[in-house]
Amino acid sequence: MIPQDLKKNLSDAYDRQSKQRNQTQTQDWKTHEREAFLQRLRDEQKHTMLEIGSGPGKDSLFFSQKGVDVHATDLSEEMVQRCREKGLKADVMSFDDLQFPAGSFDAVWALNCLLHVPKKNLPEILTGLRRVLKKDGLFYLGVYGGINHEGIWQGDFHEPKRFFSFYDDDILKSILTREFKLEAFHKIPMDEDGDGPTHFQGVILRK
Repeated sequence: MIPQDLKKNLSDAYDRQSKQRNQTQTQDWKTHEREAFLQRLRDEQKHTMLEIGSGPGKDSLFFSQKGVDVHATDLSEEMVQRCREKGLKADVMSFDDLQFPAGSFDAVWALNCLLHVPKKNLPEILTGLRRVLKKDGLFYLGVYGGINHEGIWQGDFHEPKRFFSFYDDDILKSILTREFKLEAFHKIPMDEDGDGPTHFQGVILRK
């Protein structure tokens, strides 16, 4: 299980940023990521999806408006409130304790949330996500990486500063493929900002 003090730190940080994040414009590359995943869902006639780390629910709203039955979850009560204001099904829930029966969803969407998981806890999180997926279910994972790092990111603009885990590409792939079949892996370059992550890692996985 993820340490409770780390969870509280994250929930406090995101509670304080909920209104700002709700108002910001979605970046073009993120729009492309969700449109591409939506096409996969349609091609395979998959209709139910769990979003973990949903934030204010922008992605869940996108998929919901396209006909997907979405259930949003987040550690932050303020973020879940933003989701509910959009008419979404949403619950305060940590992704190390998913309160759903096995095989509940056709797909899982996880954009920039699992990078807050301590590296020793990631395998058990992946096992839990695999459990709630139906047979042949799809899992979209998006995180920043390209470097190896674990701990509080001192350059973080959130308060309290957040915990991050970043991975080299090959290490991330090796961890993910212990639980899932790797369908696709692509990188999106990031602006150089010193010692931070060098690119975004977009991954499509299958149960």
